[in-house]
Amino acid sequence: MKTGYAPVNGLQLYYEIRGAGQPLVLLHGGGSTINTSFGPMLAALAKTRMVIAFDQQGHGRTADVDRPFSFRQSADDALALIQFLKIDKADFMGYSNGGHIAIQIALSYPESVRRLIIESAMFSREGGDPSFWESFRNAKLDAMPSELRQAYLAEAPHPENLQSFFDKSVHRMLNFKGWSTDEIRSIQAPTLILLGDRDIVRLEHAVEMFRLLPRVQLAILPNADHMQIVKRADWTVPLLEAFLNAPAS
Repeated sequence: MKTGYAPVNGLQLYYEIRGAGQPLVLLHGGGSTINTSFGPMLAALAKTRMVIAFDQQGHGRTADVDRPFSFRQSADDALALIQFLKIDKADFMGYSNGGHIAIQIALSYPESVRRLIIESAMFSREGGDPSFWESFRNAKLDAMPSELRQAYLAEAPHPENLQSFFDKSVHRMLNFKGWSTDEIRSIQAPTLILLGDRDIVRLEHAVEMFRLLPRVQLAILPNADHMQIVKRADWTVPLLEAFLNAPAS
């Protein structure tokens, strides 16, 4: 494994590269890290391709800077990273908030996207139940999942900034605007939508996105919620490999 820090848009962006072959860029979830979002599948995916993963602004080993978290900024950061690595085109897989970043990459930089995987993410606020959005209005640090809290404290350059990190993560979701149906229809990259049957994303919303995208597959994993789906590499890796390796149509 190769690791490093890329000078990207005012950040020192921490990244890891495993394997060789067609590049696959992994975009972790909000409040998460490379390992908490993708740990169980990294080695398996790296057997057949170059897997590039990075910690987003203020997450994991990437120190924060004085600006809000935003999906558009993270999309710009992801593209700046692959340009730094001298990669013209890649596959992109985003989990949860990483899926929102993946959508923005496909819209802002379509020429850089070969294939797209959107895992446990939505394109509009209608994708989540009202109670999901309401939960952010009065969110307290105590509500942060212990796995994510421990990962932050273990990896962050400034673990004393946990409260600020939590507040900025919540603020990004409170301000989530999403994308129009016309924008989703415009995505031409072959896309796989992946979620659990008990995910935070409404199944009806995933089907709507499936109907909008012109070149798309949909996979719904049984008995899987938002946190469990990332731990089921035995299910997800074969699906991902089949999608990424399929002949272009």
